[in-house]
Amino acid sequence: MTPRRMARETHGHERVLLEAIADDALLLRIGDRIDAKTNARVRALCERIRSRRPAWLRDLVPAYASAGVFFDALLIDASEAEAWLRDQLAALPSDASLATATARIVDIPVVYGGEAGPDLESAAAELGITASQLAQRHAAGEYTVAMIGFAPGFPYLLGLDPALALPRLASPRTSVPAGSVGIGGAQTGIYPRESPGGWRLIGRTPLVLFDPTQEPPALLTPGDRVRFVAVDGQA
Repeated sequence: MTPRRMARETHGHERVLLEAIADDALLLRIGDRIDAKTNARVRALCERIRSRRPAWLRDLVPAYASAGVFFDALLIDASEAEAWLRDQLAALPSDASLATATARIVDIPVVYGGEAGPDLESAAAELGITASQLAQRHAAGEYTVAMIGFAPGFPYLLGLDPALALPRLASPRTSVPAGSVGIGGAQTGIYPRESPGGWRLIGRTPLVLFDPTQEPPALLTPGDRVRFVAVDGQA
């Protein structure tokens, strides 16, 4: 189905776009770039929607600057859902993006370098620092889970020191081990399972990020604050 643009309005200084992406799904765009403040507003909006538990809501998928809203078309039509969503966005307080005091903090142990982080040495050389300095600076960051995507449980983390940003590999690996911690552009993230990937691998965690037998199955959720803790040993 070709996405159909439904409504555009200004919310504060934001240009908000609502699109129909299916007969039973809407995409609400608050922005179009990787931005911590915009992402926080997306998460605040999703928290507000979930707290109201509308009977027609089937699923809610936050991303960096947008949220996918899936609804039961037998209980509500798209125009009604659109109007309801605009009301929720308009009701957000101006400081909604600052609501991080109650965010969950998750410590992630990481073995940096060696077999666990095969790109640490080359990445550090490219940045003009030592491998030890890269590991220390990466572990010293304060990160927020902006969204889950690419693979079930894969966290895209905001908060990487801009000086540590690195381009992805020119030729992606066909297999990246589960738990690998990588840098891709201005982001850092963790591969939850073995998969192809082109991020620079600097370490690995022994934690399981996605287990379908658990509830919830993903270790991390949008809004969680992540701290990497350097450890010795095998990941």
